Amino acid sequence: METADAVVVGGGPAGSTSARKLREAGLDVLVLDKAVFPRDKPCAGWVTPQVFEECRVDPEEYRLGGRTLQPITAFRTGLIGGRELETSWARPVSWGIRRREFDTFLLARSGARLKTGTALTSLARSREGASWIVNETIATPLVIGAGGHFCPVARSLNGGGMPEPVVAAQELELRMDDRQSRACAVVPEAPELWFCRDLRGYGWCFRKGEYLNVGLGREDRNGLPGHLNAFVEFLKAANRIPSDLRGDYKGHAYLLAPSSTRRVTGDGMVLVGDAAGLAWPESGEGIRTAVESALLAARVVAEARGDYGVARLEPYRQRLEERFGKRGRLRWARQLPEGLVSALAAVLMSSRAFTRRVLLERWFLRMGMAALEDPPAMVGPPQKGSGTYFALPGVVPVRGAGKGSVR
Repeated sequence: METADAVVVGGGPAGSTSARKLREAGLDVLVLDKAVFPRDKPCAGWVTPQVFEECRVDPEEYRLGGRTLQPITAFRTGLIGGRELETSWARPVSWGIRRREFDTFLLARSGARLKTGTALTSLARSREGASWIVNETIATPLVIGAGGHFCPVARSLNGGGMPEPVVAAQELELRMDDRQSRACAVVPEAPELWFCRDLRGYGWCFRKGEYLNVGLGREDRNGLPGHLNAFVEFLKAANRIPSDLRGDYKGHAYLLAPSSTRRVTGDGMVLVGDAAGLAWPESGEGIRTAVESALLAARVVAEARGDYGVARLEPYRQRLEERFGKRGRLRWARQLPEGLVSALAAVLMSSRAFTRRVLLERWFLRMGMAALEDPPAMVGPPQKGSGTYFALPGVVPVRGAGKGSVR
């Protein structure tokens, strides 16, 4: 039986950050992902400076590997079918990335053992009840679910059904040829955000060098195809994108942090990122929340001192709410009549002050929210026996669950 101090299911930003921090803390970590990296991931693909800071990545060093890194110094916003406003800054306020590059980079530097191309097919308790048995071949005291909205660990922890108010999105990212590139009026430094008049979703058009990403997400999944088609036709009629733009729009889903009611901890189990339902409510952005939830989870794991019972992992849920707000509540826009929301949208989206200070700087960029502190982990001296030592600053190094055999 193979063993690990922790098994992380999912190799995206949440999973790779969890793995990196636990490896720095001295744990033997194994990452499972059904995909082989690099892999395509539906996502508009933009990250704020705080994400690079929390991941300890220098943007310029990231770019050196030939990876896409598009500086963003402005946004164009408006209601679909209406007029646009442009808001700009004197410095980059975000960067455009391609998830196949970004996720591969983070996973490779995590330092964890990797089993890519390997799905989670079974998860059961050992006969003694002290460990999880993953895929009938791996024993571990701790499983971290980081497999996105449809993470099998989240299904296991929440009973499988999980009736939830899902945000659904469809998008296309393709490499434009020379003619399409000339016909595309979207400015790389100024992504475009176009909001539905009922404020139940928005579309985006984002140019990253040779690549163009177009998509739309809404809180009512049933009407998504019609809204997406109307949005794409609007962009073509406005000469924003090439008229012959064709491709396979891929879908994905996620939960907004306030409305999610998912359990995020269990006996020897933690959920991070989209598996926990943590996307920002106004923007739907989930990369920063994925990274921050992973950092918070790693700290709680260290403080648990090898005891991963429900009570010792409960502080993680509390810290999530302190950081991202109380869960299980309705968004303000859902509590107002639709007609009033549409009228408010027309007024607010035409206001330069609201667009800059609230929509972009507060909701989309979270400028007033400093990066979550990510101090280096401290690793204690090895001990006799099979266990490992691990701790974070302010936590006494303690003996963790080691790589013993389970029969």
